[in-house]
Amino acid sequence: MTQSHPTSGAEPDVNCPVSMELLGSVYRADDYDLPEILEAIPPLKRSQLAVYLYGKSHMHQLGLKVARACTREDLIRVAGEIGSVIHGQAHLKPARVAAPDPAQAVQKPGQKKVSLAGAPKKISLGGSGAKRSFDFD
Repeated sequence: MTQSHPTSGAEPDVNCPVSMELLGSVYRADDYDLPEILEAIPPLKRSQLAVYLYGKSHMHQLGLKVARACTREDLIRVAGEIGSVIHGQAHLKPARVAAPDPAQAVQKPGQKKVSLAGAPKKISLGGSGAKRSFDFD
C-alpha cells in the first residue's frame, strides 16, 4: 500500500483574515513581542483576527490576547454582540487561585485514614426479624 504525503505544507484557511506568515508570527510570539506585532495590523483586521482565533478551540486564549489589543467598538463591528462578549472576557481579571483546602488533601499511598468524627455511622433498616445494619465510612 502506498501512502502519499503532502510536500507543500499546511493549506491556508480561507476564513483566516491574515496571511499564514503573519498568523505564524502571532502564534509564536511571546508576551513581550506580541503587542508590537499586533500594533502593525490595522484595527479592523486585528479584530477579525481576534474573533477568528477565539473561535478555534486550540487558539481560544490567543484570541483573547489579541482581543485585548482591540477596541470594543471594533470587535462589535466585526462580530456583533459576540465581539462585546469577547472584549469582556479579554478584560476579565484572572481568577484568584484559592489556597489548598487541608480537608481535601490528597491521601498518599500507605498513609492511614484518620477520622476525628468518632465511630463509623450505622444505619438501621429496622423491620421485623433480625436487625440489619450497614456501616458507612
